[in-house]
Amino acid sequence: MTPPPRRAPGTDAPGGTDPRRLAFLLAVYRTGGVLAAADVLGVTPSAVSQQIHRLEAEEGVTVLERGPRGVTLTPVGRVLADAAERIESEMVEARKTIATMGDDVSGRVVVGSVQTAIRAVVGPVLATLPERFPGIELQVVEAEPEKALRGLRAGGYDIALAEQDGDADVATPRGMHDVIVLDEPWCLVTPVAFPTPAQLDDLADAVWLGAADGTAAARAVQRVAGQLASPPTVRHRYYDFDVALSLVAAGQGVALLPALALQGDVPDGVTVVRLPGLGSRQLVARHRSTRSEPGPATSAVLDEMLAAGAALELW
Repeated sequence: MTPPPRRAPGTDAPGGTDPRRLAFLLAVYRTGGVLAAADVLGVTPSAVSQQIHRLEAEEGVTVLERGPRGVTLTPVGRVLADAAERIESEMVEARKTIATMGDDVSGRVVVGSVQTAIRAVVGPVLATLPERFPGIELQVVEAEPEKALRGLRAGGYDIALAEQDGDADVATPRGMHDVIVLDEPWCLVTPVAFPTPAQLDDLADAVWLGAADGTAAARAVQRVAGQLASPPTVRHRYYDFDVALSLVAAGQGVALLPALALQGDVPDGVTVVRLPGLGSRQLVARHRSTRSEPGPATSAVLDEMLAAGAALELW
């Protein structure tokens, strides 16, 4: 691993460390390796490596040392892993406290969310919330990412669930906080007549289906295409993942879809392939972060969403 640039003592990394990355370091520390950590977290090894690299870049230090027997934490890495354990412990205690407040936590929480997140994360919460928190009224609005985030900024939503390519370095606006609810692998879907690729180079002559501009899928296709020897041929344009599957089944090209889009019945004529280097899609819950927000009701809904995401068994 290439050592990250070191900062002068006493200086801060721009924007500070994103605490979400500490969970990846903690998983590597507990399991003893990147591959094992990826299995525990339910993400790809490349997603773990990317998060560790960004953590090192933010702190300006090296947190992992690679050797013939695997990876070990540097002294600085151990300090950060200990901090991650303390954060995890505090979150466990906070959830226990919230759980005992079930009858006392009340209020209306409005969630603006993309379709796949409603199906996989919000739906289960709607089923369990009345029993655990009968005083919370949860209202769900299906909204495209930009509309959901605008609604959050305008005060119409309490939580905005949006998607992003895991490789995208998205800045969180001041006064807001992002929580990764799910980090799921991108999968390649091909027509059955297309030779099953074993590596990205096998896609050099493939025709790709174009994802709608501004979507996480469009960003992912652009990133993957950048690793190919020549620009890909793009045909058609889709926004809905079911539309993409129908076009692939019709032999119109290959596409990148998140694992959640493949949880149901995959149409005949479609082959699903996991390849290294495809990366992951993240479902991110953004909420206001002020002295008074998020309130107990919003925090309870966020915790229920995280539990629903953790319970998913992805393709």
